Order: sequence, then C-alpha cells, then structure tokens
Amino acid sequence: MSTVESNTGETMIVESTKNQGVMTITLADEENRNALSSDLIAQLLSAIDAADADREVRVIVLTNRGRVFCAGADLKAPSTGRRGVPTAVELFSRFAESPKPFVGRINGHCVAGGMGIAAAMDISVAVDTAKMGFTEVRIGVAPAMISVLCLPKMRSAEASEAFLRGNRFLAPEAARMGIINAAVPADRLDQKVDEIVSDLMLGGPQALAACKALTRKVSTMSLEEAFEWTSQLSAELFASDEGREGMRAFVEKRPPSWVSDPGTALGHTDTDDR
Repeated sequence: MSTVESNTGETMIVESTKNQGVMTITLADEENRNALSSDLIAQLLSAIDAADADREVRVIVLTNRGRVFCAGADLKAPSTGRRGVPTAVELFSRFAESPKPFVGRINGHCVAGGMGIAAAMDISVAVDTAKMGFTEVRIGVAPAMISVLCLPKMRSAEASEAFLRGNRFLAPEAARMGIINAAVPADRLDQKVDEIVSDLMLGGPQALAACKALTRKVSTMSLEEAFEWTSQLSAELFASDEGREGMRAFVEKRPPSWVSDPGTALGHTDTDDR
C-alpha cells in the first residue's frame, strides 16, 4: 500500500491510499465536519487528478473519517467564485468527467452540499444510521448547484418536499428516493463496498468509462441523436483492443487480461448463462 502525501507542507485534510488497483480517498477534516472549504475542494481535486493519471488505478472509493461524511458548504468561509479558487462545480464536474468509477462509502451524516457528492458518485452506499437532507432553506439559501445532480435521480414530488422542508432523514430513505444506491448496517458497510468494487474490477477500463458516458449523456439527447451516438460508440468498443480481448476471453472461457484475480473473475463471469 502506498500513501499520497503533500509536498508543500500543507495540512492534509484529504488523504489517499492505493491498494491493488483501488484508490481510496478519505475526507479527513473532522474538525470542520468535512465541509466543502476551498482547501478541501482543492485537495480533493488534486487526489482525483492523481488517481486519473495513474493507470494502475481502476476504481476510486470516496469515504470519510469521523461522524460526518460532509456537512455541505463551509459556512465560515463560503465560496464566492473568486478567481483561482476551486469551486464545488469544478469538483462535481470532475466526478462526472473522470473515466474511472467512483464508489461512495458514506460512513457518517451527509447534508446539503454533501448530498451533491453522494449523488455524484457512480455507486454510493451509506451506513443506515447516517442522517441526510437538503437543509439549505433553513439558513436562507437553496440546494441550487446540487439539484443538477440530485433531481435526475428523484421523483419530482419527493424532491420538492425534501428541498422545501429542509428536514433530515435517514440513509434508507435516501436510498428509497434514489439519491444513493443502498443503506446498510455499519458492520456490513465494508462488505457491501468490497462487493461493488470487486464487480467493478472485472469490467474493462474502457468499458467502464463508456458506461459512465452513457448514463451522463443519453438522457440529454433526442432519440435520433442517442441512437446515432450509441451505435458509433458500440462499433468503436467492439473494434477496440479491449473489446476484442474480452470477446476472445469469453469464447476461450478465461479471464480477460485486465482481471488480476482469475479465481474471482471465474466466480463472477456468467459464461454459462448466455
């Protein structure tokens, strides 16, 4: 296991570790409840850049230290869009634009802007005791930017109620709304995340990036545009080195080259069901 550390001497409030192709990024500003300060956003962006640039990294897990996953905006020093200061918009965009899948391991309370991070994950799991909510109205603002991430996942009526009431609810309710994927007891959190990561590690890196693009783009296109773009994407994937290797591996009943644990792959690949 290797650790990514600051070379500038700054206090590290975002920590990264790499192990067997998985980069774990930990929000560690416990004193500030992992609020989205400019420092935390800058360090988180730097960690994502490092993960994206590392070809060995296949999956990124985002988690937290302490009782709070993310308390939203840093109200002590709210971002005002000053030039050169990283913003939450940049952060949310990087989650979407990264070719690598993000798994949220939400091990604590998550409100306001933190809900945006939870929704920005490709797959997110929270401990079932975590309190969540869109609390912005109670300080006289609105969940404006994070609505871009949350509204596509929620029923309109439920979004309206949650945004307007500003009340907190437990993670199982957030899962029912579609904001996160699952809520589990604390003693099952690591098991659930490990299951998800194991499945993701069986997918081809190029294919995983394509799946992220599909979920982000197709819903914004007309039917004609969607079929045109997806047919081209499909042809490119089938003709690619990764696609050809995957199909050869399937025919030969062996794990493809990107799978590091053949035993796991053989246990998860349903070659007899097709």
